[in-house]
Amino acid sequence: MAVNTSADAPLPVGEVSRLIGGWIDRLGAVWVEGQITQLSRRPGAGVVFLTLRDPSYDISVSVTCYRKVFDAVADVVREGARVVVHAKPEWYAPRGQLSLRAAEIRPVGVGELLARLEQLKKALAAEGLFAVDRKKPLPFLPQLVGLVCGRASAAERDVLENARHRWPAVRFEVRNVPVQGVHAVPQVVQAVKELDAREDVDVIIVARGGGSVEDLLPFSDEQLVRAVADCRTPVVSAIGHEPDNPLLDHVADLRASTPTDAAKKVVPDVGEEYERVRHLRDRARRTVEALVEREERGLAAALARPSIEDPHRMVDEREQQVAALTERGRRTLGHLLDRAESDLTHTHARVVALSPAATLQRGYAVLQRADGHVVRDPGEVTAGEELRARVAGGDFTVRATAEEA
Repeated sequence: MAVNTSADAPLPVGEVSRLIGGWIDRLGAVWVEGQITQLSRRPGAGVVFLTLRDPSYDISVSVTCYRKVFDAVADVVREGARVVVHAKPEWYAPRGQLSLRAAEIRPVGVGELLARLEQLKKALAAEGLFAVDRKKPLPFLPQLVGLVCGRASAAERDVLENARHRWPAVRFEVRNVPVQGVHAVPQVVQAVKELDAREDVDVIIVARGGGSVEDLLPFSDEQLVRAVADCRTPVVSAIGHEPDNPLLDHVADLRASTPTDAAKKVVPDVGEEYERVRHLRDRARRTVEALVEREERGLAAALARPSIEDPHRMVDEREQQVAALTERGRRTLGHLLDRAESDLTHTHARVVALSPAATLQRGYAVLQRADGHVVRDPGEVTAGEELRARVAGGDFTVRATAEEA
């Protein structure tokens, strides 16, 4: 119910606290899930004090319960354990403090944890956080590697020693954080964000050794998964051993089975790279030598051809052929000229024999009228008509007389 107040009619702090207590009392008992961060069991005290925390939102609330309530689960519940508590919210008005009065505490079992993780996994996968196409490739030779791991842990030692053994020049920016317990998630998230914000960090490794499902639970936290998904720097997950599979493995750009495997996948081995370079160099040399040998054989075959070996030989052969053809043409032309000369001689003899001049040489004459027509019949000539007489030695004029009977 709303309370009418104003600047002129404010409520005292005690009244506000009392009203809050009334509202909380009406809430009734609720089931609450969280992680135990502090546990106080004072000897002889009938009440146990706990602090229940939500790692995803970094919110804590105090819980009290009777010793007999806690003793029912004391063997399986300790600091860092996840529990479900049936409690009634209480408001302590003098201090303005909220707490929970627990009537029942139930530890969250491994099977239930795995079922919840599977549901979270499906939800995140549906958002596309595990998609292959969003994963970033790792640099071939990182200059600075960010490492998030426990302080003085075996995971840190395995990564550093194996990486420097493979490539001594590699540098690391190490962030030591809790890797289990209630403070693991916020500090791991903060370390990842700090390394991702640095321009000189080429890749980030999040490493932890093996452990139980509960120990590895921070690396399946939704807050951490989303923080890694938002990173611009490639992230490598190296959590636990080969069978371990926290949600961080799915969102990371590369999953390593162990911290040692992460070092091998992130940093190239200088010996292997040198051997690879040597192999490629030898392969390139063999390829070039084979190419040169093939070209040399082709050049030798070209030089062995007659046209290249003795280039004047072809000219000499063609010169002889031209000379032979020229001589043959000359002989053929001579024969043709001789034959034509013979034919011309015979033709000339025939022309001379048939020429009227030859007839005139034998004493004959040719009479022509004034118009040039040859007189062939005496009847063609009239008396007194002048005619032109042509003889072998020339021509002269004659006059026709009367025709004799």
